[in-house]
Amino acid sequence: MKKKVLLFGLAALTAISLSACGNSGGPNAANEGGAAGNAGTNANAPAATPDNGGREQVELRMMWWGDQNRADLTNKAIDLFEQKNPNIKITGEFGPSDGYFDKLNTQLASGTAPDIFFLGGNVVDYADKGVLLDLGPYVGKGLKLDDMDPAMKEYGTLGGKLIHLSAGANARGIVVNKTMFDKAGLPVPQDGWTWDDYARISKEIADKLGKGYYGTYNFTTDGHDIYLKQNGKQLYDMANGKLGFEEADILPWFRYWDKTAKAGGVVPAELQVSNPPADASKSLIVTGKAAMTLLPSNLLGSFQSATKDELIMVQVPRGAKGTGVVFESSQGLSGYVKTKHPSEVAKLMDFWINDPDAAKILGNNRGVPVTSANRAVLEGSASETDKIVYYFTSRVSEATKKEPFAVSYNPPGNAEFIKLSDNTVQLIGFGKESVDKAVKAFYDGTVKIFESNKQP
Repeated sequence: MKKKVLLFGLAALTAISLSACGNSGGPNAANEGGAAGNAGTNANAPAATPDNGGREQVELRMMWWGDQNRADLTNKAIDLFEQKNPNIKITGEFGPSDGYFDKLNTQLASGTAPDIFFLGGNVVDYADKGVLLDLGPYVGKGLKLDDMDPAMKEYGTLGGKLIHLSAGANARGIVVNKTMFDKAGLPVPQDGWTWDDYARISKEIADKLGKGYYGTYNFTTDGHDIYLKQNGKQLYDMANGKLGFEEADILPWFRYWDKTAKAGGVVPAELQVSNPPADASKSLIVTGKAAMTLLPSNLLGSFQSATKDELIMVQVPRGAKGTGVVFESSQGLSGYVKTKHPSEVAKLMDFWINDPDAAKILGNNRGVPVTSANRAVLEGSASETDKIVYYFTSRVSEATKKEPFAVSYNPPGNAEFIKLSDNTVQLIGFGKESVDKAVKAFYDGTVKIFESNKQP
């Protein structure tokens, strides 16, 4: 059986230096896709040959990020697709999120990008580059979107073109190691708590369990947009093409985490670096050393499968205007504008979101299915962990009816922004910079990143 998945670093790549989420692509790249026969040329795509049934034998490359569990599930879905479409063969490439977009950008710059790849909230960056296939010509012609949530279709439509299909929807929340709370003799948190509650509880559980145990990871970076929305601002004002906050708006968030860390209960900076909170194979949540962190709901399954401790999810602590969290696209599929096989790309996307057998394999790993039919398929045989995810996301969905918040897109240059934020958090955490001085440099750097990456 041929190898379906290639780990990053094993495939030969053309070495072209390009910063994460920077601008690339020619001025006419956006018009190179479209109807079959009008697509550009992917220099890395194998030549098509007829199969035994006389049909054209097509080979596609697909790239995604994630842990080994996601790779296994994705590979099984690829196998099923090939069984149902014997004239189409898929070669997959995967790796951790760290470095994923650097690799993708390198391949896009050299014209060797995969036919289909996964993107997240940074889809705007790639829409602006003009490197994404317009899926509009295939809707109703191999790509069925009738049962897809309208909000998800809207999310993937940029510049009047459908260029992205959500592979799952989720909501960010606080993953809680209930077993740790039980050992500490403390009640588990409930929806409706505040950030003062969060800081207090983090310290309490660390004090109760003793040295080597922590109440929470520091999620300054991942929580930026949530905090800003809770206070009437936003990370990126896409409608007006500008940043949605000033230095004074974000300073209290950094101060909150510095104060909470100094009070006790927050995972130390050096330990957080070696045990990333979003990596289920290394997270202190699964080893029972950290009680809480911010995660998207689609990751709960991977975390629960890695530990015997009981994990639950609660909504993020409330701010002045509510939780700031909405039911949103977790990540999704986009086609390469230069693919030689746009019809087959659309067919694979249709399988990914509509096929009930695919839904049974993929589950909630990338979020709750975006079609009602496939949600019904999963709900009928949901595991206890899946039930927690469904219950949590339904609570978020109901909450946003009373406290609506707009779905956010990542700002231009998001990968650079994340690196800058993480570096700022570490400078503060290691005691190398005061909060106020570090945040000033952070904001100045954010403005520079934004200005250098936004489209004219």
